[in-house]
Amino acid sequence: MYRISQVADRVGLSRTALLYYEKLGLINGERLTNGYRVYRDIDIQRIKLVQQLQAGGLSLKECKASIEAKIDLQVLQLRLDQLEAEIAEKQQSRELLLAMLGKGDERTWHANMDKVAPDAHLEFLMKQGFTEKEALRLKWLSKDMTEHDKYMQDFMKIFSTLERWGPGSEEETLKALSLLPQTPKQVLEIGPGKGLSTAIIAQQTGAHITAVDNEQSALDKLATSLQEKGLSEQVTPLCASMTDLPLEPKSYDLIWAEGCAYIMGVEKALAAWNPFLKDNGTMMLSDAVWLTDTQSEAAHTFWTREYPDIQPLQTRLNQIEQAGYNVIAHFSLSQASWENYYLPVKQRALDLQAQMPDSQAIKDTLVEMDIFEKYLGEFGYQMFILAKA
Repeated sequence: MYRISQVADRVGLSRTALLYYEKLGLINGERLTNGYRVYRDIDIQRIKLVQQLQAGGLSLKECKASIEAKIDLQVLQLRLDQLEAEIAEKQQSRELLLAMLGKGDERTWHANMDKVAPDAHLEFLMKQGFTEKEALRLKWLSKDMTEHDKYMQDFMKIFSTLERWGPGSEEETLKALSLLPQTPKQVLEIGPGKGLSTAIIAQQTGAHITAVDNEQSALDKLATSLQEKGLSEQVTPLCASMTDLPLEPKSYDLIWAEGCAYIMGVEKALAAWNPFLKDNGTMMLSDAVWLTDTQSEAAHTFWTREYPDIQPLQTRLNQIEQAGYNVIAHFSLSQASWENYYLPVKQRALDLQAQMPDSQAIKDTLVEMDIFEKYLGEFGYQMFILAKA
Protein backbone atom coordinates (compact mmCIF):
# COMPACT_ATOMS: atom_id res chain seq x y z
CA MET A 1 0.00 0.00 0.00
CA TYR A 2 1.32 3.48 -0.90
CA ARG A 3 0.34 6.90 0.36
CA ILE A 4 -0.38 9.51 -2.29
CA SER A 5 2.96 11.27 -1.71
CA GLN A 6 4.80 8.00 -2.33
CA VAL A 7 2.86 7.37 -5.55
CA ALA A 8 3.61 10.92 -6.71
CA ASP A 9 7.33 10.34 -6.22
CA ARG A 10 7.26 7.03 -8.11
CA VAL A 11 5.39 8.27 -11.18
CA GLY A 12 6.52 11.91 -11.29
CA LEU A 13 3.07 13.46 -10.95
CA SER A 14 1.67 15.99 -8.53
CA ARG A 15 -0.90 15.19 -5.83
CA THR A 16 -3.45 17.25 -7.77
CA ALA A 17 -2.84 15.23 -10.93
CA LEU A 18 -3.26 11.94 -9.05
CA LEU A 19 -6.55 13.08 -7.58
CA TYR A 20 -7.70 13.97 -11.09
CA TYR A 21 -6.67 10.50 -12.29
CA GLU A 22 -8.76 9.07 -9.52
CA LYS A 23 -11.71 11.29 -10.40
CA LEU A 24 -11.57 9.93 -13.98
CA GLY A 25 -11.48 6.38 -12.64
CA LEU A 26 -8.00 5.60 -13.86
CA ILE A 27 -6.87 4.61 -10.38
CA ASN A 28 -8.81 3.63 -7.26
CA GLY A 29 -7.59 4.90 -3.92
CA GLU A 30 -8.85 3.85 -0.50
CA ARG A 31 -9.23 6.02 2.58
CA LEU A 32 -7.96 4.39 5.80
CA THR A 33 -9.51 4.93 9.21
CA ASN A 34 -6.68 7.35 10.03
CA GLY A 35 -7.74 9.53 7.05
CA TYR A 36 -4.80 8.72 4.72
CA ARG A 37 -5.48 7.80 1.10
CA VAL A 38 -3.58 4.74 -0.06
CA TYR A 39 -3.06 3.06 -3.41
CA ARG A 40 -1.99 -0.38 -4.53
CA ASP A 41 0.80 -1.47 -6.86
CA ILE A 42 -1.72 -2.01 -9.67
CA ASP A 43 -2.60 1.71 -9.48
CA ILE A 44 1.04 2.66 -10.01
CA GLN A 45 1.24 0.29 -12.96
CA ARG A 46 -1.96 1.71 -14.45
CA ILE A 47 -0.52 5.23 -14.16
CA LYS A 48 2.65 4.14 -15.97
CA LEU A 49 0.55 2.50 -18.69
CA VAL A 50 -1.46 5.70 -19.06
CA GLN A 51 1.77 7.71 -19.35
CA GLN A 52 2.92 5.45 -22.17
CA LEU A 53 -0.40 5.87 -23.99
CA GLN A 54 -0.24 9.63 -23.48
CA ALA A 55 3.21 9.61 -25.07
CA GLY A 56 1.44 8.31 -28.18
CA GLY A 57 -0.82 11.33 -28.18
CA LEU A 58 -3.92 9.88 -26.48
CA SER A 59 -5.94 12.05 -24.12
CA LEU A 60 -6.64 10.85 -20.57
CA LYS A 61 -10.22 9.98 -21.53
CA GLU A 62 -8.96 8.00 -24.53
CA CYS A 63 -6.43 6.27 -22.28
CA LYS A 64 -9.24 5.26 -19.93
CA ALA A 65 -11.31 3.91 -22.81
CA SER A 66 -8.33 1.93 -24.10
CA ILE A 67 -7.68 0.40 -20.68
CA GLU A 68 -11.28 -0.53 -19.97
CA ALA A 69 -12.22 -1.93 -23.41
CA LYS A 70 -10.80 -2.98 -26.76
CA ILE A 71 -8.64 -0.25 -28.33
CA ASP A 72 -10.38 1.94 -30.92
CA LEU A 73 -8.09 1.59 -33.92
CA GLN A 74 -9.57 4.67 -35.60
CA VAL A 75 -8.53 6.79 -32.61
CA LEU A 76 -5.01 5.35 -32.80
CA GLN A 77 -4.82 6.07 -36.54
CA LEU A 78 -5.96 9.65 -35.99
CA ARG A 79 -3.33 10.16 -33.31
CA LEU A 80 -0.68 8.61 -35.58
CA ASP A 81 -1.61 10.99 -38.41
CA GLN A 82 -1.34 13.96 -36.03
CA LEU A 83 2.02 12.74 -34.79
CA GLU A 84 3.35 12.32 -38.34
CA ALA A 85 2.29 15.92 -39.11
CA GLU A 86 4.04 17.18 -35.98
CA ILE A 87 7.20 15.26 -36.86
CA ALA A 88 7.17 16.73 -40.38
CA GLU A 89 6.74 20.22 -38.95
CA LYS A 90 9.60 19.71 -36.50
CA GLN A 91 11.78 18.38 -39.32
CA GLN A 92 11.07 21.51 -41.34
CA SER A 93 12.00 23.60 -38.32
CA ARG A 94 15.25 21.67 -37.97
CA GLU A 95 16.09 22.10 -41.66
CA LEU A 96 15.35 25.82 -41.44
CA LEU A 97 17.68 26.29 -38.49
CA LEU A 98 20.39 24.23 -40.19
CA ALA A 99 19.99 26.34 -43.35
CA MET A 100 20.22 29.61 -41.45
CA LEU A 101 23.35 28.32 -39.70
CA GLY A 102 24.89 27.44 -43.06
CA LYS A 103 24.79 23.72 -42.24
CA GLY A 104 21.87 22.67 -44.43
CA ASP A 105 20.03 23.34 -47.70
CA GLU A 106 20.13 27.12 -47.55
CA ARG A 107 19.45 27.53 -51.26
CA THR A 108 16.03 25.84 -51.08
CA TRP A 109 15.09 27.99 -48.11
CA HIS A 110 16.03 31.21 -49.92
CA ALA A 111 14.15 30.08 -53.03
CA ASN A 112 11.04 29.31 -50.99
CA MET A 113 11.26 32.62 -49.13
CA ASP A 114 11.52 34.51 -52.38
CA LYS A 115 8.41 32.73 -53.62
CA VAL A 116 6.17 33.34 -50.60
CA ALA A 117 7.56 36.62 -49.23
CA PRO A 118 9.92 38.33 -51.73
CA ASP A 119 9.91 41.80 -50.15
CA ALA A 120 10.31 40.52 -46.61
CA HIS A 121 13.06 38.21 -47.85
CA LEU A 122 15.01 41.13 -49.34
CA GLU A 123 14.53 43.17 -46.16
CA PHE A 124 15.73 40.21 -44.09
CA LEU A 125 18.90 39.87 -46.17
CA MET A 126 19.69 43.56 -45.78
CA LYS A 127 19.17 43.28 -42.01
CA GLN A 128 21.84 40.57 -42.03
CA GLY A 129 24.38 43.13 -43.25
CA PHE A 130 24.14 42.77 -47.03
CA THR A 131 23.89 45.90 -49.16
CA GLU A 132 20.91 46.09 -51.50
CA LYS A 133 23.14 45.09 -54.42
CA GLU A 134 24.55 42.12 -52.51
CA ALA A 135 21.11 41.12 -51.24
CA LEU A 136 19.64 41.18 -54.75
CA ARG A 137 22.49 39.05 -56.07
CA LEU A 138 22.09 36.60 -53.20
CA LYS A 139 18.33 36.50 -53.75
CA TRP A 140 18.58 35.81 -57.49
CA LEU A 141 21.96 34.13 -57.91
CA SER A 142 23.74 32.45 -55.03
CA LYS A 143 20.79 31.87 -52.65
CA ASP A 144 23.42 31.17 -50.03
CA MET A 145 24.46 33.63 -47.33
CA THR A 146 27.36 31.44 -46.22
CA GLU A 147 28.98 30.90 -49.62
CA HIS A 148 27.77 34.06 -51.37
CA ASP A 149 31.18 35.67 -51.86
CA LYS A 150 32.66 32.50 -53.38
CA TYR A 151 29.63 32.03 -55.61
CA MET A 152 29.81 35.57 -56.95
CA GLN A 153 33.55 35.28 -57.53
CA ASP A 154 32.94 32.19 -59.69
CA PHE A 155 29.91 33.78 -61.38
CA MET A 156 31.93 36.82 -62.40
CA LYS A 157 34.72 34.60 -63.65
CA ILE A 158 32.22 32.98 -66.02
CA PHE A 159 30.51 36.12 -67.27
CA SER A 160 33.13 38.87 -67.11
CA THR A 161 34.66 37.92 -70.45
CA LEU A 162 31.34 37.47 -72.25
CA GLU A 163 29.70 40.07 -74.46
CA ARG A 164 26.12 39.28 -73.47
CA TRP A 165 24.66 38.60 -70.04
CA GLY A 166 21.21 37.89 -71.40
CA PRO A 167 19.48 36.90 -74.65
CA GLY A 168 19.18 39.50 -77.38
CA SER A 169 20.40 40.71 -80.75
CA GLU A 170 20.94 43.93 -82.65
CA GLU A 171 18.11 42.98 -85.02
CA GLU A 172 15.57 42.66 -82.23
CA THR A 173 16.66 45.84 -80.52
CA LEU A 174 16.11 47.59 -83.86
CA LYS A 175 12.75 45.86 -84.21
CA ALA A 176 11.63 47.12 -80.81
CA LEU A 177 12.82 50.65 -81.65
CA SER A 178 10.90 50.56 -84.93
CA LEU A 179 7.68 49.87 -83.02
CA LEU A 180 7.94 53.05 -80.95
CA PRO A 181 5.22 55.56 -81.89
CA GLN A 182 7.71 58.44 -81.89
CA THR A 183 11.47 59.01 -81.79
CA PRO A 184 12.53 59.75 -78.20
CA LYS A 185 14.76 62.63 -77.18
CA GLN A 186 15.31 61.70 -73.54
CA VAL A 187 15.81 58.01 -72.68
CA LEU A 188 16.17 56.31 -69.32
CA GLU A 189 17.87 52.94 -69.72
CA ILE A 190 17.72 50.71 -66.65
CA GLY A 191 20.28 47.92 -66.41
CA PRO A 192 22.34 48.68 -69.54
CA GLY A 193 24.85 45.88 -68.96
CA LYS A 194 27.74 46.26 -71.35
CA GLY A 195 25.85 48.80 -73.43
CA LEU A 196 24.98 46.77 -76.52
CA SER A 197 21.47 48.24 -76.67
CA THR A 198 22.67 51.60 -75.36
CA ALA A 199 24.84 52.12 -78.42
CA ILE A 200 22.07 51.10 -80.82
CA ILE A 201 19.52 53.41 -79.18
CA ALA A 202 21.98 56.30 -79.23
CA GLN A 203 22.90 55.75 -82.88
CA GLN A 204 19.33 55.23 -84.10
CA THR A 205 17.56 57.99 -82.17
CA GLY A 206 20.20 60.62 -81.42
CA ALA A 207 18.59 60.84 -77.96
CA HIS A 208 20.33 61.60 -74.70
CA ILE A 209 20.41 58.47 -72.54
CA THR A 210 20.62 58.24 -68.76
CA ALA A 211 22.01 54.75 -68.13
CA VAL A 212 21.30 53.48 -64.60
CA ASP A 213 23.03 50.54 -62.99
CA ASN A 214 23.85 49.75 -59.35
CA GLU A 215 27.31 48.39 -60.28
CA GLN A 216 29.87 51.16 -60.80
CA SER A 217 32.39 48.84 -62.46
CA ALA A 218 29.77 47.96 -65.09
CA LEU A 219 29.16 51.66 -65.74
CA ASP A 220 32.90 52.24 -66.06
CA LYS A 221 33.09 49.55 -68.75
CA LEU A 222 30.03 51.03 -70.41
CA ALA A 223 31.66 54.46 -70.50
CA THR A 224 34.81 53.02 -72.08
CA SER A 225 32.78 51.16 -74.71
CA LEU A 226 30.75 54.25 -75.59
CA GLN A 227 33.86 56.38 -75.81
CA GLU A 228 35.33 53.96 -78.33
CA LYS A 229 32.17 54.32 -80.42
CA GLY A 230 32.15 58.09 -80.11
CA LEU A 231 28.88 58.12 -78.17
CA SER A 232 30.04 59.41 -74.77
CA GLU A 233 28.36 62.79 -75.17
CA GLN A 234 24.97 61.15 -75.60
CA VAL A 235 25.06 58.98 -72.46
CA THR A 236 25.14 59.88 -68.78
CA PRO A 237 26.00 56.86 -66.60
CA LEU A 238 24.29 56.93 -63.18
CA CYS A 239 25.09 54.54 -60.35
CA ALA A 240 21.80 54.10 -58.50
CA SER A 241 19.25 51.50 -57.46
CA MET A 242 16.41 50.81 -59.87
CA THR A 243 14.14 50.61 -56.82
CA ASP A 244 14.91 54.20 -55.77
CA LEU A 245 15.74 56.31 -58.80
CA PRO A 246 17.05 59.81 -57.94
CA LEU A 247 15.43 61.38 -61.00
CA GLU A 248 12.89 64.06 -61.77
CA PRO A 249 9.34 62.94 -62.58
CA LYS A 250 8.07 63.16 -66.16
CA SER A 251 11.59 63.55 -67.56
CA TYR A 252 11.76 60.82 -70.18
CA ASP A 253 10.14 60.03 -73.50
CA LEU A 254 11.27 56.41 -73.28
CA ILE A 255 12.25 53.96 -70.53
CA TRP A 256 14.24 51.00 -71.84
CA ALA A 257 14.54 47.99 -69.50
CA GLU A 258 15.85 44.76 -70.99
CA GLY A 259 15.70 41.72 -68.73
CA CYS A 260 15.96 43.60 -65.43
CA ALA A 261 12.42 44.34 -64.19
CA TYR A 262 12.20 40.88 -62.61
CA ILE A 263 14.79 41.95 -60.02
CA MET A 264 12.28 44.18 -58.24
CA GLY A 265 9.20 42.45 -59.65
CA VAL A 266 7.54 43.41 -62.93
CA GLU A 267 4.37 44.80 -61.37
CA LYS A 268 6.40 46.91 -58.94
CA ALA A 269 8.69 48.11 -61.72
CA LEU A 270 5.72 49.17 -63.84
CA ALA A 271 4.34 51.19 -60.94
CA ALA A 272 7.67 52.62 -59.72
CA TRP A 273 8.95 53.72 -63.15
CA ASN A 274 5.69 55.16 -64.47
CA PRO A 275 6.15 58.60 -62.80
CA PHE A 276 9.40 59.19 -64.71
CA LEU A 277 7.68 58.96 -68.08
CA LYS A 278 6.28 62.03 -69.78
CA ASP A 279 2.55 61.99 -70.37
CA ASN A 280 2.99 60.65 -73.89
CA GLY A 281 5.98 58.49 -72.94
CA THR A 282 6.66 54.87 -73.85
CA MET A 283 8.44 51.96 -72.24
CA MET A 284 10.20 48.92 -73.62
CA LEU A 285 10.31 46.19 -71.01
CA SER A 286 11.33 42.58 -71.54
CA ASP A 287 10.54 39.67 -69.27
CA ALA A 288 10.55 35.87 -69.24
CA VAL A 289 7.04 34.44 -69.72
CA TRP A 290 5.37 31.11 -70.33
CA LEU A 291 4.45 30.73 -74.00
CA THR A 292 2.55 27.44 -73.71
CA ASP A 293 -0.39 26.39 -71.56
CA THR A 294 1.48 23.35 -70.25
CA GLN A 295 5.17 22.92 -69.56
CA SER A 296 7.63 20.08 -69.17
CA GLU A 297 8.24 19.17 -65.56
CA ALA A 298 11.92 20.08 -65.74
CA ALA A 299 11.24 23.51 -67.24
CA HIS A 300 8.45 24.24 -64.77
CA THR A 301 10.58 23.18 -61.80
CA PHE A 302 13.53 25.27 -62.96
CA TRP A 303 11.60 28.50 -63.54
CA THR A 304 9.47 28.12 -60.42
CA ARG A 305 12.68 27.93 -58.42
CA GLU A 306 14.67 30.56 -60.28
CA TYR A 307 11.91 33.05 -61.11
CA PRO A 308 8.80 32.40 -58.98
CA ASP A 309 6.95 35.33 -60.58
CA ILE A 310 7.16 34.02 -64.15
CA GLN A 311 3.70 34.35 -65.66
CA PRO A 312 1.82 33.18 -68.76
CA LEU A 313 2.05 35.81 -71.49
CA GLN A 314 -1.63 36.78 -71.23
CA THR A 315 -1.37 37.22 -67.46
CA ARG A 316 1.57 39.58 -67.89
CA LEU A 317 -0.33 41.54 -70.55
CA ASN A 318 -3.27 41.90 -68.16
CA GLN A 319 -0.97 43.10 -65.39
CA ILE A 320 0.59 45.68 -67.72
CA GLU A 321 -2.80 47.15 -68.61
CA GLN A 322 -3.89 47.16 -64.96
CA ALA A 323 -0.71 49.11 -64.13
CA GLY A 324 -1.76 51.98 -66.40
CA TYR A 325 -0.21 51.19 -69.78
CA ASN A 326 -1.48 50.47 -73.27
CA VAL A 327 0.30 47.65 -75.07
CA ILE A 328 1.46 48.96 -78.44
CA ALA A 329 3.15 45.71 -79.49
CA HIS A 330 4.96 42.71 -78.13
CA PHE A 331 7.05 39.88 -79.59
CA SER A 332 9.19 36.95 -78.47
CA LEU A 333 12.95 36.95 -78.86
CA SER A 334 14.13 34.61 -81.59
CA GLN A 335 16.11 31.41 -81.26
CA ALA A 336 19.13 33.31 -82.57
CA SER A 337 18.85 35.86 -79.77
CA TRP A 338 18.96 33.07 -77.20
CA GLU A 339 21.87 31.36 -78.93
CA ASN A 340 23.78 34.67 -78.86
CA TYR A 341 23.59 34.35 -75.09
CA TYR A 342 23.58 30.74 -74.00
CA LEU A 343 26.05 29.16 -76.44
CA PRO A 344 29.00 31.37 -75.35
CA VAL A 345 27.95 31.02 -71.69
CA LYS A 346 27.81 27.24 -71.93
CA GLN A 347 31.20 27.03 -73.64
CA ARG A 348 32.76 29.35 -71.05
CA ALA A 349 31.35 27.27 -68.17
CA LEU A 350 32.59 24.04 -69.73
CA ASP A 351 36.05 25.56 -70.25
CA LEU A 352 36.23 26.48 -66.54
CA GLN A 353 34.69 23.28 -65.20
CA ALA A 354 37.93 21.26 -65.20
CA GLN A 355 39.75 23.79 -63.00
CA MET A 356 36.65 24.53 -60.87
CA PRO A 357 34.86 21.14 -60.56
CA ASP A 358 33.13 22.00 -57.27
CA SER A 359 31.89 25.43 -58.28
CA GLN A 360 28.16 25.79 -57.59
CA ALA A 361 28.01 28.76 -59.95
CA ILE A 362 29.28 26.63 -62.83
CA LYS A 363 26.88 23.79 -61.96
CA ASP A 364 23.94 26.21 -61.88
CA THR A 365 25.00 27.83 -65.15
CA LEU A 366 25.19 24.50 -66.97
CA VAL A 367 21.78 23.45 -65.65
CA GLU A 368 20.33 26.75 -66.85
CA MET A 369 21.87 26.40 -70.31
CA ASP A 370 20.54 22.83 -70.55
CA ILE A 371 17.03 24.07 -69.80
CA PHE A 372 17.34 26.71 -72.51
CA GLU A 373 18.52 24.19 -75.08
CA LYS A 374 15.82 21.61 -74.35
CA TYR A 375 12.71 23.62 -73.52
CA LEU A 376 12.96 27.03 -75.19
CA GLY A 377 9.59 27.64 -76.82
CA GLU A 378 7.65 26.61 -73.72
CA PHE A 379 9.03 29.86 -72.30
CA GLY A 380 10.72 32.86 -73.85
CA TYR A 381 11.68 36.48 -73.41
CA GLN A 382 8.93 38.83 -74.49
CA MET A 383 9.63 42.40 -75.60
CA PHE A 384 6.76 44.68 -74.59
CA ILE A 385 6.38 48.15 -76.11
CA LEU A 386 4.05 50.14 -73.86
CA ALA A 387 2.48 53.58 -73.87
CA LYS A 388 1.69 55.44 -70.68
CA ALA A 389 -2.12 55.52 -70.52
